[in-house]
Amino acid sequence: MPAAATEEQNRLDRAALLDAAEALFYAHGIQAVGMDRVREASGLPLKRIYRLFATKEDLVVAMLRHRDRRWRADLAAHVESVQDPRARVLAVFDWLAAWFAEPGFRGCAWINAHGELGSSSEPVLAEVRAHKRAFHDQLATWVRATGAPVAEPVFLLAEGAIVTAAITGDPAPAGHARAAVEALLGGAAVTAGQGLSFGSARRDPNERP
Repeated sequence: MPAAATEEQNRLDRAALLDAAEALFYAHGIQAVGMDRVREASGLPLKRIYRLFATKEDLVVAMLRHRDRRWRADLAAHVESVQDPRARVLAVFDWLAAWFAEPGFRGCAWINAHGELGSSSEPVLAEVRAHKRAFHDQLATWVRATGAPVAEPVFLLAEGAIVTAAITGDPAPAGHARAAVEALLGGAAVTAGQGLSFGSARRDPNERP
């Protein structure tokens, strides 16, 4: 009878399996990839795979969670290396531009998973929504630090850039979104300044401009 796997072996096997599944599912789609292909890529026997994850759905959810941690950590490392709050928000779109230009870019893994399984798998749908909430909150924290009340449009511009780049195969949407965000942040600052000016010095309505 084979010896039980150690905790360290479980960790290593799980990591290898998640890395292999992520690469395959992202490149080819979840439904197009069978578990035999995952077995070949991971180097683990099917029996071992199903001990780690009882179903393919469990593996997909774990893979999305695994990717989320790395994806958002990589984004944060890039953005938080910048000191100025406004420049930090713009750095998000610089990071997106570099991601869009990577070989094998196929858009958002969570949107892709939602398109394939969102209507049939509650656990996958929940994981997709959790990622989008986490990304939204991460981005909103950086935007709020600028003092500009534009977190929602900035989030929508980021999401729109991701989808458009995936469809067109062109990284340019990151730059277009960045320019729009730069205008939003500048416009918010101008509006705030005008509000203070109007409050401190009222113009005589009879005075000619």
